Amino acid sequence: MYRQNAQKNIVVIGGNAAGPAAAAKAKRIAPDLNVLMIEAGEFISTGTCELPYVLSGEIKNYEDIVFFSADSFQKEKGVKILTSHFVEKIDRNKKNLTVKNLKDGNKFEQPYDKLILCTGSNAKSIPSIPNNLSNVFTLKSVSDLINIKNYLERNNVRNVLVIGAGYIGLETADALKTLGYSVTILEKENLPMPGHEDETRNLILDLLEQNNIEFTGEAKDYRVKQDGQKFLNLKLQGRVLEYDLVLLSVGFEPNNNLAVTSKLGIGKFGGITIDQRLKTNDPNIYAAGDCIEVINRLTSKPDYIPLATIAQQTGHIAGENAAGGNSQVHPFVKNIAVKIFGKTLVSVGLNSVEAKKYFHNIGEVHAVIPNLVKVMPDSENVFGKIIFDKNSKLILGANFLGNREVVGYGDLIASFISNKIKAAELAKVNYNYTPPVSPFVNLLSVLGRKIESAK
Repeated sequence: MYRQNAQKNIVVIGGNAAGPAAAAKAKRIAPDLNVLMIEAGEFISTGTCELPYVLSGEIKNYEDIVFFSADSFQKEKGVKILTSHFVEKIDRNKKNLTVKNLKDGNKFEQPYDKLILCTGSNAKSIPSIPNNLSNVFTLKSVSDLINIKNYLERNNVRNVLVIGAGYIGLETADALKTLGYSVTILEKENLPMPGHEDETRNLILDLLEQNNIEFTGEAKDYRVKQDGQKFLNLKLQGRVLEYDLVLLSVGFEPNNNLAVTSKLGIGKFGGITIDQRLKTNDPNIYAAGDCIEVINRLTSKPDYIPLATIAQQTGHIAGENAAGGNSQVHPFVKNIAVKIFGKTLVSVGLNSVEAKKYFHNIGEVHAVIPNLVKVMPDSENVFGKIIFDKNSKLILGANFLGNREVVGYGDLIASFISNKIKAAELAKVNYNYTPPVSPFVNLLSVLGRKIESAK
C-alpha cells in the first residue's frame, strides 16, 4: 500500500491510453503529489489501434507498441505503478480502494484523496459463442494479441471466422488474409461496416470480394457446435461451416462495473457521466477515456466515442484537474479512419440515419473522382459523400473511401464542423496541386459546388 503522508494521494485506475496521460499530467502539474497508477493487466501504455498491424507482421513485434514498462514510466514520469493488480471496490465514504494482487491473491486497502477512473472499454461478447473456448478470441489488448499469435503458431489453422464487420473485424480480416489464412466474415446486417453510408458499405463489400474474403450478411440465426472447450462449427442457412479459429469483433462497451457498484452516474450508453472538468457525481472522483460519455459537437447530446485520441485528451484534462487545475473538455466531432485492403475509409460527424434523427431537412451529395490527374500512374478513384443541413447549410457528416489523402479530407471536414463553416465554402478553398500527390480538382471542391447548387 502506498500511504498518504502530508502530500495528496492521487490514484489512477487503468493503464492504457487515458490512465498514463492522466497520471503523468497530474505529476507534471504538481510534482509534490503522490501519484499511483493501478493496472489489472501486465502491460501499460500500449497502442491498441496498432494491434492488427502487429498481427499481420507490418509491425514486427508487440514490444514495439508497449511504449513504457512500469519501471520506465515510473523513472521518467515519477508515477508509481502497480500492474497485475485489480481494484475490486471503491469505498467513497472512507476514500479507500480494495486492491487485489492478481499474482498472489493478496488484498490490501489503498487510500486516495482524488481518484481518476480510466478503466477503458471491453470487447462485447456473443451469448451463443462462449469467449472462454480455446480457439475463440477477441483483439482488444496486447495480451489478446499474444494469445492469438501463440494459437496460430501452435495449431494447424487454415479457416478463420471473423464475427462482426466493423473496424476491428475488417482490419483483422485484412491482417489474417495477409498471413495466408482463408477468412470468412459474418455480420448481422446486410452490408459490412454498420453505421456508415450505404454507398461506402457497398464499396467495402466490393473490396472484400476482390480480396477473396467471404462475406455473409444478415447472419442472425445460427447454431454453434463445440467439443469441450473448443469451437467446432456453426450451422447457418442449412450449411455446416467449420473453422479453426474464431475472432469476435462485435464492438466495444464501457468497462464500468466498478463505477456501477460505486453508484457513480451512468449515462444511456453505459459510460460514466462527467461534467466539463471530467468530474463525476462524486467531487473526489474524475473519469476519462473509453469509460466515459462525452458531448457530441453536432447534437450537443452525450455520446460514446471510444477513440484513443479522445482518451488521451480527456486523460490529460482529468489529471490536471485532479491535481488542482481548472481545465475544461469541449464537445467532440467523431473523426475515424481505418485502413482496409490498401484503401482508407474515413467517417466524420453523423451518418445519414443519425442526421435525420436530430435535423429535419438534410441534404446529401456524393462524387467519385480521381485522386490524382489521370496521366499519373498511381491515379485511382476516390469516393466522397457529405451530409448537410439544408436550413443552416452546415456540414453534419461525411464518408470518404480512397487512399491516404482522405484522412486530410476528414480533418478539414471536422474543422468545418467545429468552426461552423458553411458547407459551400468547400468550393472556395485554395487546394494544393502537384501531379504526383494531389488532384487538379479536389474532391472537396466538387462536393462544395454540388452543395452550393443543391436546393
